[in-house]
Amino acid sequence: MSHIDKKFVETFGQSPDIIAAAPGRVNLIGEHIDYSDGFVLPFAINDRTYAAVRVRDDRKIRIASIQRKNRIVEVNLDVVKPGLKGEWERYPLGVMWAMGLEKGIDIMIDGHVPLGAGLSSSAALECSVATALNHLFSFGYSLEELARLTQKAENEYVGVPCGIMDQSVSLMAQTGSALLLDCRDLTTQNIAFDVASSGLELLIIDTQAHHSLTDGGYAERRAACESVVKKLEIKSLRELDLITLEASRSKISDTEFKRARHAVTEMKRVMEAVLALETKNFVALGILLNQSHASLRDDYNVSCPELNAAVEASLSAGALGARMVGGGFGGSAIALIKAAQVRETIAAVEKVFVENKFKAPRFFTSLPSQGAEIIQRG
Repeated sequence: MSHIDKKFVETFGQSPDIIAAAPGRVNLIGEHIDYSDGFVLPFAINDRTYAAVRVRDDRKIRIASIQRKNRIVEVNLDVVKPGLKGEWERYPLGVMWAMGLEKGIDIMIDGHVPLGAGLSSSAALECSVATALNHLFSFGYSLEELARLTQKAENEYVGVPCGIMDQSVSLMAQTGSALLLDCRDLTTQNIAFDVASSGLELLIIDTQAHHSLTDGGYAERRAACESVVKKLEIKSLRELDLITLEASRSKISDTEFKRARHAVTEMKRVMEAVLALETKNFVALGILLNQSHASLRDDYNVSCPELNAAVEASLSAGALGARMVGGGFGGSAIALIKAAQVRETIAAVEKVFVENKFKAPRFFTSLPSQGAEIIQRG
């Protein structure tokens, strides 16, 4: 019996009907462009969130988490709708609402994706719950439909105007590959992501400057992109190129110009990164990572001192490239480094953090992992 299975029995008195798991993610490149119909290149990490579910014979929802001891959230399914007050449980409740759940359930969560680290713990939670419900109730939703439903849960129920990337990769990722995702129609292509055979490692640096995407900064940047689209009378920023953007500069504000410039250049970098991976040109990939960070820092203004320090220290220790990942304002950075220089890079980052009196960072590595799956039935 698994750990979550045991906790489910201890909490609810019976065994779960199903247990699903879904991973967090690292976005190799393509940040803040999923809501502009861009291409992104994320991969799933080893860390996963588990959801154990049992069907009830009434309309009561009971939610518990191994990470939040001795607390069970209880609500009636009839009141589950946007506007209902709550904390972390809004994420699974939002999924139930978006999927049209009509029967009560008991649900236990076991989350192992670091919170606030920019590794999409929220999508892992949403997608583990959605995968469990989809199979348990035989809803028959496709992975693309589940991605849109879980995004709807986060947008309309939780109130975070996120794009579609995080949920898509959590559901669709394949072991050993990054996922080239077209955020306009959710078509995908697996891109082999093997740096180890070239003597390299992708180091993930959790700055422990924990971020929140519900404080308005994320929404403001998305609104700026939508304003550009409206003013330039286009369907999305994907239709823009730099020449057209420069020619239209008088029609938009300086801030809107910078936000749009990031989107246009980041979309181009994603496709160049795919070519770099396919040809194993990791020097070129490193340059693209550096350019992405500079754009996020200067044009999108979503970096922070801790992220900048992690990137700069990694580069000074010899990294081929480094950048912040995730929504920003905190969270994690990645550094493409020689495998033989892992300890040296970690020491360089730790030294800079001590000097700046930042909270001690955490470090880990991850190979591209499998997306959401059912791990136990009955």
